[in-house]
Amino acid sequence: MDRSGAWLGVQTHPGWPVTAELHCSAVLFDLDGVLVRSTDSVRRSWTEWARRQGLDPELVLAASSGVRSADTIRQVAPSLDAVAEAARLEAAQAVDVTDVVAVPGAAALLDGLTRPEWAVVTSGTKPLAAARLRAAGLAAPEVLVTAERVERGKPDPAGYMLAARLLGTSPGDCIVVEDAEAGVEAGRRAGMRVIGVADGHGSAHLAGADLVVESLADLGVTGRSDDGFLIRITRTDGL
Repeated sequence: MDRSGAWLGVQTHPGWPVTAELHCSAVLFDLDGVLVRSTDSVRRSWTEWARRQGLDPELVLAASSGVRSADTIRQVAPSLDAVAEAARLEAAQAVDVTDVVAVPGAAALLDGLTRPEWAVVTSGTKPLAAARLRAAGLAAPEVLVTAERVERGKPDPAGYMLAARLLGTSPGDCIVVEDAEAGVEAGRRAGMRVIGVADGHGSAHLAGADLVVESLADLGVTGRSDDGFLIRITRTDGL
């Protein structure tokens, strides 16, 4: 897009790679599924928790996508103390990181950004986010917005709005990178442009994003200027 909102340099022939450049002053990343791959740890902990509560693990896992643990528990088990249950669940996840890794392209993309140019906005707690970033070998951001820092989690836009404010930039100059429907909605409600990351899971749940890429390896930083930089996007039609 140019700064009025139109994509620059897009090739649209079916099946050809599509490239574009998007001007911004900050990139706001979700964590799980975007920067780090923690699927196995998440599945183990929620499956064990669901079975203890006599719930269907698959239904609980579906409800947990992209939202805070306490909000998931309020939805699937409203009689429980959601805050206490979530604290125990995430404490266990924070030590279950042996198979947590960085997603393809994450390290290279972050290396192209300076610390005031990016933030992480996650539905997890600060200890859990720190543990997963550390396990994946990724740098800690200057701005980390976690579940404790907002009154309402995604799809509420509060987390993304707070990240923009802490970075000293306007929402319209931010790009959100998300893999979950709730996160895409949060970014759009914050007035930000959203790039969805499919990571092999299709793109139906990312329909609200401005554009969908397969992985972070399709994104790069270029074209720096006094008021920001360009994110170069390469994707394939049909995602």
